[in-house]
Amino acid sequence: MVAEWMQNYYGLIRAERISPPVASRLLAYASVALYEGMASATPTLRSLVGQLNGLDSLPRPEPGVTYDPVLVALAAEHTALDSLFKQGLPATRAALAIVSDSLTAARLARGIPPDVAERSQALGTGIGHAVIAWSRTDGFDATRTRPYTPATGPDRWVNDSRADEYVPQNLSPATDLVQLDNPNVTLRPGAAGERTLVTNRPKAGTVTELKAINPTGATEPYWGTVRPFVLRAPDECDAPSHPPFSTRRGSVFRAEAESVYVASQSLTDEQRLIALYWADNPGQTGTPTGHWLAIASQMVSQLGLTAEQAAEMFVLSTVAQADAFIAAFHVKYRDHLIRPNTYIRRHIDPDWKPLIITPTFPEYPSAHSVQSMAAATVLTRLLGPVAFDDSTNLALGHPVRRFPNFVAAADEAAQSRIYGGIHYPFGRDGGKAQGACIGEKVLERLVTRLEPAR
Repeated sequence: MVAEWMQNYYGLIRAERISPPVASRLLAYASVALYEGMASATPTLRSLVGQLNGLDSLPRPEPGVTYDPVLVALAAEHTALDSLFKQGLPATRAALAIVSDSLTAARLARGIPPDVAERSQALGTGIGHAVIAWSRTDGFDATRTRPYTPATGPDRWVNDSRADEYVPQNLSPATDLVQLDNPNVTLRPGAAGERTLVTNRPKAGTVTELKAINPTGATEPYWGTVRPFVLRAPDECDAPSHPPFSTRRGSVFRAEAESVYVASQSLTDEQRLIALYWADNPGQTGTPTGHWLAIASQMVSQLGLTAEQAAEMFVLSTVAQADAFIAAFHVKYRDHLIRPNTYIRRHIDPDWKPLIITPTFPEYPSAHSVQSMAAATVLTRLLGPVAFDDSTNLALGHPVRRFPNFVAAADEAAQSRIYGGIHYPFGRDGGKAQGACIGEKVLERLVTRLEPAR
């Protein structure tokens, strides 16, 4: 049941075309609802009430009464998702209902007594509503309509991606994507590009919670004001200071930009493949959070995890990634640092073009590096240094990639941003340090296992 939900989220996030920060928040609340449903009727799991910021209470089971943990979890999950996706596309809401109904039917077919089923579903529904009520206090709603005025100055980020980077190259009848290469065949590292933009099925202007990405605007400039799940404050795990801005030859900052420029001139096929593999662009993929959730879901079958272990992995990894985006975007819109795309065109080569379209938010730190290392830190502590095959992007034409452990995958994801031309090396390194700190805080503060009775 847990794995089925985890495997379905990637496609739902991709279909809704939402930004990575919004996706991370949605998945974190969904994971808490499912986990709390399991924990309410499972003697080995400890509730996160009093451990997650602002989560002070949830409905609890009646003492001495039997509940089915799976039915509680299913009802909690479906109730929470019904609210989280209330502005979702009709197809998304239908898919959620189908998954929930099929899993519930399968569980009831095991012969759960009607009275147990009824009170289990009632408890789960109450938990789901309570999780949503808690989510409404995190400051997200206030970020939906706040106007944003970009910072100005020679060192400040500007969204200067050129119009021709968004010109449709090939519209496939099998997908909603505009893509340079045919999405129905394997990507050719020597020729493929990652310049995509969803152009059809636009969402209504009234959609605020799940609005589609906007490549012409700034992505989530106030995300750093959203309440974290575990961190005491968005800057508790602050990114290290980056080199001071400079255009002077021989300065550290210019040398970092030059290293990105030089690397882009001699990318190997493998380096291009890595850049494209970890692009995780919103609208085309399930975003970075969805990618790591897909990796985690593969562990359920690979390692034969129990439902309790899967729920524990689900909630710890997703809240770590949600806090990673909050912390990273706090720094991004505090420092407003210029991207390599702009710096190189202004000071090195006016005709330069990165392999990957530059994301629509400031450079420092690399958010992909932050959330990847946060996820890898959590998964390593829970599961150990597991070798695995990542098949997340098979549907996009990418071959399966083999990794010796989660940290190696996070390192490659971080390095991919240099190959893609969208981050300086210090953005990669600062992001990894911030992500490791966040992962450790989550593991230190959230206790998911109850001590056995003595």
